[in-house]
Amino acid sequence: MTEPRHSLELSEQLCFSLYTAQRLVTAAYRPILDSLGLTYSQYVAMLVLWERAPITTGELGEQLGLDYGTVTPLVKRLEAAGLVTREKRPEDQRSIRLQLTDAGRELRTRAAGVPDTIADVMALQSEEFSTLKDSLEHLSDNVAANSTARP
Repeated sequence: MTEPRHSLELSEQLCFSLYTAQRLVTAAYRPILDSLGLTYSQYVAMLVLWERAPITTGELGEQLGLDYGTVTPLVKRLEAAGLVTREKRPEDQRSIRLQLTDAGRELRTRAAGVPDTIADVMALQSEEFSTLKDSLEHLSDNVAANSTARP
């Protein structure tokens, strides 16, 4: 039998390091986003909407890597908060177009300091930040490309 290449020790697991970092970073966002009345999921949805609205619900899900069943309740909560409107597209009644409201556009101004506040919490130099972000994107691309081939 071939000796395994990787240890089963928790301290050696990349997945655990990623999980711990993700949990701590998301927790650091919580008080900042609470002051804006947003959850982390709503915040990342708003980031997409601030860049691309008007877009469809499907396009939002694609940008966030979320399925329709996850995006729909998220959008409904943003609509209930008065940040977006949903309307059926005349050319395709099954497709919902999302538009920012005035309150949704104004929230962008209030949220402008969030990235710098989180960057301060992370305490990374610009080069470290860029390297980590590039490495995580590369990891995500690799896993996405290889996970369909694995059970």
